[in-house]
Amino acid sequence: MQLITNNTMNKTVKNLCFALAAAVLFTTSLGQAQAAGDKKTYTEDQFLNAFSGKSQKVVSAKLGTPYKKESSVKPEGATGFLGKVGADEKNSKRVNVEMWYYKNLVNYDPRHTYKETEITFVNEKVMNIAFFNNR
Repeated sequence: MQLITNNTMNKTVKNLCFALAAAVLFTTSLGQAQAAGDKKTYTEDQFLNAFSGKSQKVVSAKLGTPYKKESSVKPEGATGFLGKVGADEKNSKRVNVEMWYYKNLVNYDPRHTYKETEITFVNEKVMNIAFFNNR
């Protein structure tokens, strides 16, 4: 009689473990789906008003890490091409230009988003914002 009780108990424990594992998986996948659905999108005007002239810290805090970053590089021989302007370059301050790229962040109509948003920073402040579908 005790053998049957232990066997039944083992099946019950296995079923309970299986149910618990299924509940954990369901809860985790539901949380991930909600997180993906919570991604904020903006209209063009909302985005421009929210981020124009802001610092990199503000943009990073609100939008998170961009999927791609690029820095501006002065082409070789540019000083010679610029002529006299290049002579003034020695006395000027360095300008840091960086572009950050985000995907599917700005709506151009209620059902569609631009594929890419480019934010250009000059000395860590937003100076230009562009929206693209053709890259």
